[in-house]
Amino acid sequence: MTQSMTAYAQAAVTTELGELSCELRSVNHRYLEIAPRMPEELRAHESALRDAISAKLSRGRVDCYIRLKESEATSLEPNADAALNFQALLEDIQAHVPGMQAVRAIDVLRWPGILQSRQTDPKVMKAHLLDILDQALDGMVKARAKEGEKMADLIQQRLAGMRDVIKNVEGFLPEIAANYRTRLDEKLADIKDQLDPSRLEQEMVIFLQKTDVAEELDRLNVHIEEVASVLAKPEPAGRRLDFLMQELNREANTLGSKAQDPRLTKASVDLKVLIEQVREQVQNIE
Repeated sequence: MTQSMTAYAQAAVTTELGELSCELRSVNHRYLEIAPRMPEELRAHESALRDAISAKLSRGRVDCYIRLKESEATSLEPNADAALNFQALLEDIQAHVPGMQAVRAIDVLRWPGILQSRQTDPKVMKAHLLDILDQALDGMVKARAKEGEKMADLIQQRLAGMRDVIKNVEGFLPEIAANYRTRLDEKLADIKDQLDPSRLEQEMVIFLQKTDVAEELDRLNVHIEEVASVLAKPEPAGRRLDFLMQELNREANTLGSKAQDPRLTKASVDLKVLIEQVREQVQNIE
């Protein structure tokens, strides 16, 4: 299935620390390039994130944004050790200063170290991270497939246009040879009796060999059918299609260089226009 390299997807989940979200953006690239951006407390899971993305995508630059929006109600928790130490300190002070005013709870909370950021098991956070990443990746794969389907349809339309051009050329090739023979006979009419008939035939054969484009047309047809075949395969096709575009363009150029008729020149130009349109689409196929 043809897949585009351009897509967007996102997912989010509520965790013990707040809302964890994942945003994926991908554009075309020669290889797979992953650019993750995440909070430092999740940086330890970057390798697992890269592995998960590589398992589902093979080409494209993928920007991955991981965000953690901590909840005000759950972002802090008491530090038990610090609280016990603070209590021991108060009891010691009260033993030396019996009349000391009682300490309010709000004052205790303001003491450095009494409150700390809520801690969550790294394995749990990793599970949450991979879960939302998997959801976002599924969305991206679907978006790529949908866009790729549209691109494949456009390419098939251009391939049909190429087939029409080639069929048209095959139709008038015999006429080109006949016209050349007629023009040659007309030019040599006055001196024909003085020329060796076999020499004339040799010149005609040489001309036909130099202007014969049957091989180019055959190769064009083969490459066109190969493009159609590659589009139907499930594996990534971008690199193979890019190579085929080069081959199609080479044959179209050769067709133009052998042109002895304005119709062949036009056919060569028409083919190159269609090939370029396909190539632009291919640049964005995974």
